[in-house]
Amino acid sequence: MQQIGTVWASLDRRKQIIVTGAVVLVFLGILGMSRLASAPSMTLLYAGLESGAAGDIVRSLDQRGVPYEIRGGSIYVPGGQRDELRMTLASEGLPANGNRGYELLDSLSGFGTTSQMFDAAYWRAKEGELARTIVGSPHVSQARVHIANGSANPFQRSVAPTASVYLVSTGAEITGDQAKAIRFLVSSAVSGLAPENVAVIDSKGAVIGGQETAVAGETADDKSRQLRERVLRLVEARVGAGNAVVEVSVDTVTKTESIRERRFDPKGRVAISTDVEERSDSARNQSSDVTVASNLPDGDGSGGDESNSNATQTRERVNYEVSETELEVHTAPGAVKRLTVAVLVNGTRVVDAAGAESFAPLPQAELDALQELVASAVGFDAERGDVITLKSLDLPVVEPQGTLVSASMFQNVHLDAMSLVQMAVLAVVSLVLALFVIRPILMKPSVMPALLPASGDVEAENAQVLTGEIAPDGASEFAPLAAQAEVPAIGVDQSPDPVDRLRAMIGDKQEETVEILRSWLEEGEERV
Repeated sequence: MQQIGTVWASLDRRKQIIVTGAVVLVFLGILGMSRLASAPSMTLLYAGLESGAAGDIVRSLDQRGVPYEIRGGSIYVPGGQRDELRMTLASEGLPANGNRGYELLDSLSGFGTTSQMFDAAYWRAKEGELARTIVGSPHVSQARVHIANGSANPFQRSVAPTASVYLVSTGAEITGDQAKAIRFLVSSAVSGLAPENVAVIDSKGAVIGGQETAVAGETADDKSRQLRERVLRLVEARVGAGNAVVEVSVDTVTKTESIRERRFDPKGRVAISTDVEERSDSARNQSSDVTVASNLPDGDGSGGDESNSNATQTRERVNYEVSETELEVHTAPGAVKRLTVAVLVNGTRVVDAAGAESFAPLPQAELDALQELVASAVGFDAERGDVITLKSLDLPVVEPQGTLVSASMFQNVHLDAMSLVQMAVLAVVSLVLALFVIRPILMKPSVMPALLPASGDVEAENAQVLTGEIAPDGASEFAPLAAQAEVPAIGVDQSPDPVDRLRAMIGDKQEETVEILRSWLEEGEERV
């Protein structure tokens, strides 16, 4: 403590202020580091929850006494308790989805529940179950389902049910195929609901795939994408991945057409029925006088003339039908009207004898073979006006931006923002301690006798100890001290005689000389 007091007394006012400020900064830095070290590292527990679900999570954390932080719409908890809290909250049904399902029917009792109340609860439970199923997709974060059931009105029998689905995506937009799958999911869960009566709306207020798409089942873009993937997979199997570009344009029918044609052929006759009518007439004539004898049964009444006549008539009627051909053609939207395919393939690189590299397109025979394969893959029809263009051109190689990913020694080191802040504060505290505390102390010349060694194997020029006596040869023992200070006194005559130089220095530095003498006296008293 005496040495520290001596060093403190030897410092001027400016250095004392600097040392005091450095000590205060070091103390504050150590205090802050201790608080940061004792504070737990917070990690994300849940984010993007609804207000009600987030409130339930916060209430459960308060009951457990778990520290948490709310940053915007996210809840952070200590990293060591995150997984345990998630499992515990999940066992309690948290975070609860805003869409409640069939558990709504459990709260209904048999007494006081009318049929209208049960129907409303049933359809509400149906909507909640469908919303839960839709949210299970990784592409959907939130979903609401609304079903309009026409059976609620007993006076309208022909009203078909309809439904609407509201979606909030996780990031990427909902595609037409995903919307179509949701339509079939909802329509299959509701009896009598057709897929075209289900509307899918995104968070931007746009309808994903209109009613025409639902009826047709597939749009031109969907067909183009399917054909492009099919052709690209086929061509890249020969030229390699990244060496082909395929574009497909599909012109489809956008309106419904119904054509009915009826033709008659007058030269073609067909007998459809034949009627034959045959008629036969028979007559007999007698010329004789009428007497009594002719009227008697055994009388002689046959004495006159007699004549017989027979007539036969046949009539045939044949019914013929003219040959008739009836043709009816229905064309629905989505039928392919024209197909255009453009394929660009890369060639090869040829190095000549001089070492120069040049581009060489694929041979024409290989291009023809690829064109035949593409025509077979897309269903080429020349009568329909389909066109296939296949060219071999030089595709420039685009180097990826950035640096190549490689393994690093810090790959397994996991540092969060709080750890980086702690390291930065520790570095600043260490720098302040080194610059403003240790460096001033080390740079202060040691002129006090208490800090000088009493004995030891040091160099001859620095090993002499001040005793207050003058050397026999006339040299003073203060000369090594003046040489160690290496600070010439201002206004002192730079005489070659060390005694004269020391006397001049004592005259200029009287206060320092008195301090040195006083320290010698105190040291002598302690020794006695």
